[in-house]
Amino acid sequence: MTDMRLVVVGAGGRMGSTLIRAIRETKGCVLSAAIERENHPQLRKDAGTLAGTQPLEVPLTCDALTAFAKADGVLDFTTPAASVAFAALAAQARLVHVIGTTGLSEADMAKIRAAARHAVIIQSGNMSLGVNLLASLVKQAAAALGAEFDVEVVEMHHRHKVDAPSGTAYLLGEAAARGRGIELSAHSVSGRHGHMGERREGDIGFAALRGGSVTGDHSVIFAGPRERLTLSHHAEDRSLFASGAVRAALWGRGKKPGLYSMADVLGLPG
Repeated sequence: MTDMRLVVVGAGGRMGSTLIRAIRETKGCVLSAAIERENHPQLRKDAGTLAGTQPLEVPLTCDALTAFAKADGVLDFTTPAASVAFAALAAQARLVHVIGTTGLSEADMAKIRAAARHAVIIQSGNMSLGVNLLASLVKQAAAALGAEFDVEVVEMHHRHKVDAPSGTAYLLGEAAARGRGIELSAHSVSGRHGHMGERREGDIGFAALRGGSVTGDHSVIFAGPRERLTLSHHAEDRSLFASGAVRAALWGRGKKPGLYSMADVLGLPG
């Protein structure tokens, strides 16, 4: 089989550069296009050079439509609005679309699910093996410990992160909710401030910390009446998310259209 031709959208940013390096380091795939917004100052410059590798003869461009028509897959860590638009284009081109964008609303997800009727879409709040293993453990712990254990999700990221709580925090909260057999939307509590009253039984709390250059720390705390269990993951380099995204794209090649998760890619129980 020929190498999988991958497009990186948001290629001029930090994560875009990391994705380009991950593609170059992975057998079975090649960078076919690098996409950025129309007014990006680095347009037409070599994507490899911008990513800190050798020149790849792939210029940074804003023409996503043409790029998608010549590709097999797209790696997308951009913004919710951009990811929804790219999902529609990927559906038209029948591409594998890997979405690592965080901050997606339910309305955004509805549009992505619609696009997944025509394309393979792999969407996750976190592309790392460790985090997805953690989510599986969180689900098991939530089911085993029962409602007398309060669940709190605590996360910390670098000072430049714009959304909170993180997509990974929600991924872990969803895992806990599934373990309890409840809907997260009805039991989620974040940003506590002032006189809140007593904690409601069954709530899943979120706390978001921001500062410095932290790549990503996540802990799920199960606080019981006489004991406390903490399950944690610490990301040390954003390259682990990029390598996971490339792995997901390669896994998705040849699959039937649908919305998949990293649990599917890794063969983990949902």
